[in-house]
Amino acid sequence: MPHNPQARSSRFKDGWGTARRIGLAASLLPMLLDAAPAFAAASGSAEGNAAPGLIWALPFVGVLLSIALMPLLAARLWHHHYGKVALGWSLLFLVPFAVLMGPAAAFGEFTHVLMGEYLPFITLLLALYTAGGGVLLRGTLVGTPATNTALLAVGTAIASIMGTTGASMVMIRPLIRANAGRRYKMHSFVFFIFLVSNIGGSLTPLGDPPLYLGFLAGVSFFWPTTHLFSPFLFCAVLLLAVYWVIDRFAYARERKGLIAAKAEEAAERDHVESTPREPLGIDGWVNVALLGVVVATVLMQGIWLPGSVIVLGQSVGIERLVAMALFLLVTLVSVQLTPSSLRAANGFTWAAILEVAKLFAAIFVTMAPVLAMLRAGPDGPMAGLVALTTDAAGQPIPAMYFWLTGALSSFLDNAPTYLVFFNLAGGDAAWLMGAGAPVLAAISCGAVFMGANSYIGNAPNFMVKAIVEEQGERMPSFFGYCGWAAVFLIPCFALMTLVFF
Repeated sequence: MPHNPQARSSRFKDGWGTARRIGLAASLLPMLLDAAPAFAAASGSAEGNAAPGLIWALPFVGVLLSIALMPLLAARLWHHHYGKVALGWSLLFLVPFAVLMGPAAAFGEFTHVLMGEYLPFITLLLALYTAGGGVLLRGTLVGTPATNTALLAVGTAIASIMGTTGASMVMIRPLIRANAGRRYKMHSFVFFIFLVSNIGGSLTPLGDPPLYLGFLAGVSFFWPTTHLFSPFLFCAVLLLAVYWVIDRFAYARERKGLIAAKAEEAAERDHVESTPREPLGIDGWVNVALLGVVVATVLMQGIWLPGSVIVLGQSVGIERLVAMALFLLVTLVSVQLTPSSLRAANGFTWAAILEVAKLFAAIFVTMAPVLAMLRAGPDGPMAGLVALTTDAAGQPIPAMYFWLTGALSSFLDNAPTYLVFFNLAGGDAAWLMGAGAPVLAAISCGAVFMGANSYIGNAPNFMVKAIVEEQGERMPSFFGYCGWAAVFLIPCFALMTLVFF
């Protein structure tokens, strides 16, 4: 979550203008990428207002393709060395940046990403992951369509209170346990990401990082609750209904197969189902309290603004530093106070958060020039996209804001993407909450809802995938998941556009 996006955009423009003037690109890029002509054609606009050319998006594209293809084409290599692959793509951006504009400029960009975006992001996720993994929903849960739909509905409802990450960490393991005996269950985990990890976080700034950025920019706390409730309810009810139909059909197929199975297998299944059921309950209440501390800390950052200090050459809000310290403290307290037996019963390991930490570090670094291109607006290489947001009279088109914000949030991190379009729409929170409310609602829904379109659109998506696979269950590939989203989410969003935008 960038602390000062305007300063960052200005730094990029100045840097790229300098690089053009000194003329080093013509000799460096052929050596690295054999693509100097393409760089020259897309290297920005007028002198002094240059943006990075489209070729500088290649490291980011490389990260995305690695995440999408390497698990399919080189699974063993990816499993053991995904961190090194991510580091390689990051260096492919940082090293040319350092050569073109000097090591100091590259270090400044790196520390800006580190202090302004990555550390606030990963410390929050770490606290939610650790505390959420210490909450155990005990009791016998049988993965019937009614039970599964209820679990998804509860997770969707609490996501705006404890955040999509917190709700995902608390609810995904009970869903996995409930469906341990089911044969057809991949759809349950996919719809869990749709609803709990994304759409459920649309009602408060606590729910999802894009809305939190809006809160810091002046959008009132309950504005999303009142203005996004109808789109939220529309999508949630529609997707839950579709899920119930799919799961009911899958469950009926399984029961039919059970009837046709051998008599002894059916008898064994009946014995398991007749075993006395443990009543539902929650263990790990200390972690529930710690999740409350995390929520309060997130809220504090929008209320308490004591000023800023310089850290590693970057201006960082004191409230941001305090929040990161509190998130780390929550993590340590959770580790110390949660019995290892409880985490074991929850199937908790550190593998998922480590994977997210490494891959999203590369995503944050390599997407920097892509965001700079967007912030350059009509003067940048993505001017064609920017022009689509207004009509011939210069009036904003909410539907286009919804789809453009959403399309980019599907593959870029949805928090900075939200901020880009927030500023593109004027950046005045008072106007956007009033006369511009349809535009702000479109931007908010696009960022939060369409973060569900890919595994990397929102951090909880990837965490849920990692946890499910860690428990020995199958998940779709990167493109396979995008196919699920295309079939179920895109039609839902198209209907939403007709009804609300």
